[in-house]
Amino acid sequence: MFQSFIGKRSVHVENCVERGAVRKFAEAIGDPHPIYMDKDIGQRSRFGGNIAPPTFPRVLEYGTIEGFYLPNVGLIHGEQSFQYERPLKVGENIRCYTEIKDYYERNGSGGTLGFLVIEDVGEDVQGKRIFTSQAIVIITEAVRKRLSK
Repeated sequence: MFQSFIGKRSVHVENCVERGAVRKFAEAIGDPHPIYMDKDIGQRSRFGGNIAPPTFPRVLEYGTIEGFYLPNVGLIHGEQSFQYERPLKVGENIRCYTEIKDYYERNGSGGTLGFLVIEDVGEDVQGKRIFTSQAIVIITEAVRKRLSK
């Protein structure tokens, strides 16, 4: 169903790791650690400033892949992982893109399930990778039918 999209990626999208967004995100996930929000503690830290929580990249913009569409309902979030080369620093500008890494299917009791592997990448303005996030989205038989119409 999505094999033709494997290897395709979006164009880079500029993002700013904005202080207010980091604060709101940390509060929303129930982790108001001072390294995320207190300027003085951030400046005294080994990072020399505040950093974003590890799952913060979920709220960044990654662009779209031409012709690629997933519905907003009916999908199952199967798995997600984050790998960092270094922390995201509050106030920095980064470039992000998304890429379809794989798609495979398995037969289940409710029909065929599709497994879509999506990778999101964040780089600094020089193009050096900061983080990679990989997610597996499970596409149920009901969603597959809706998409094939």
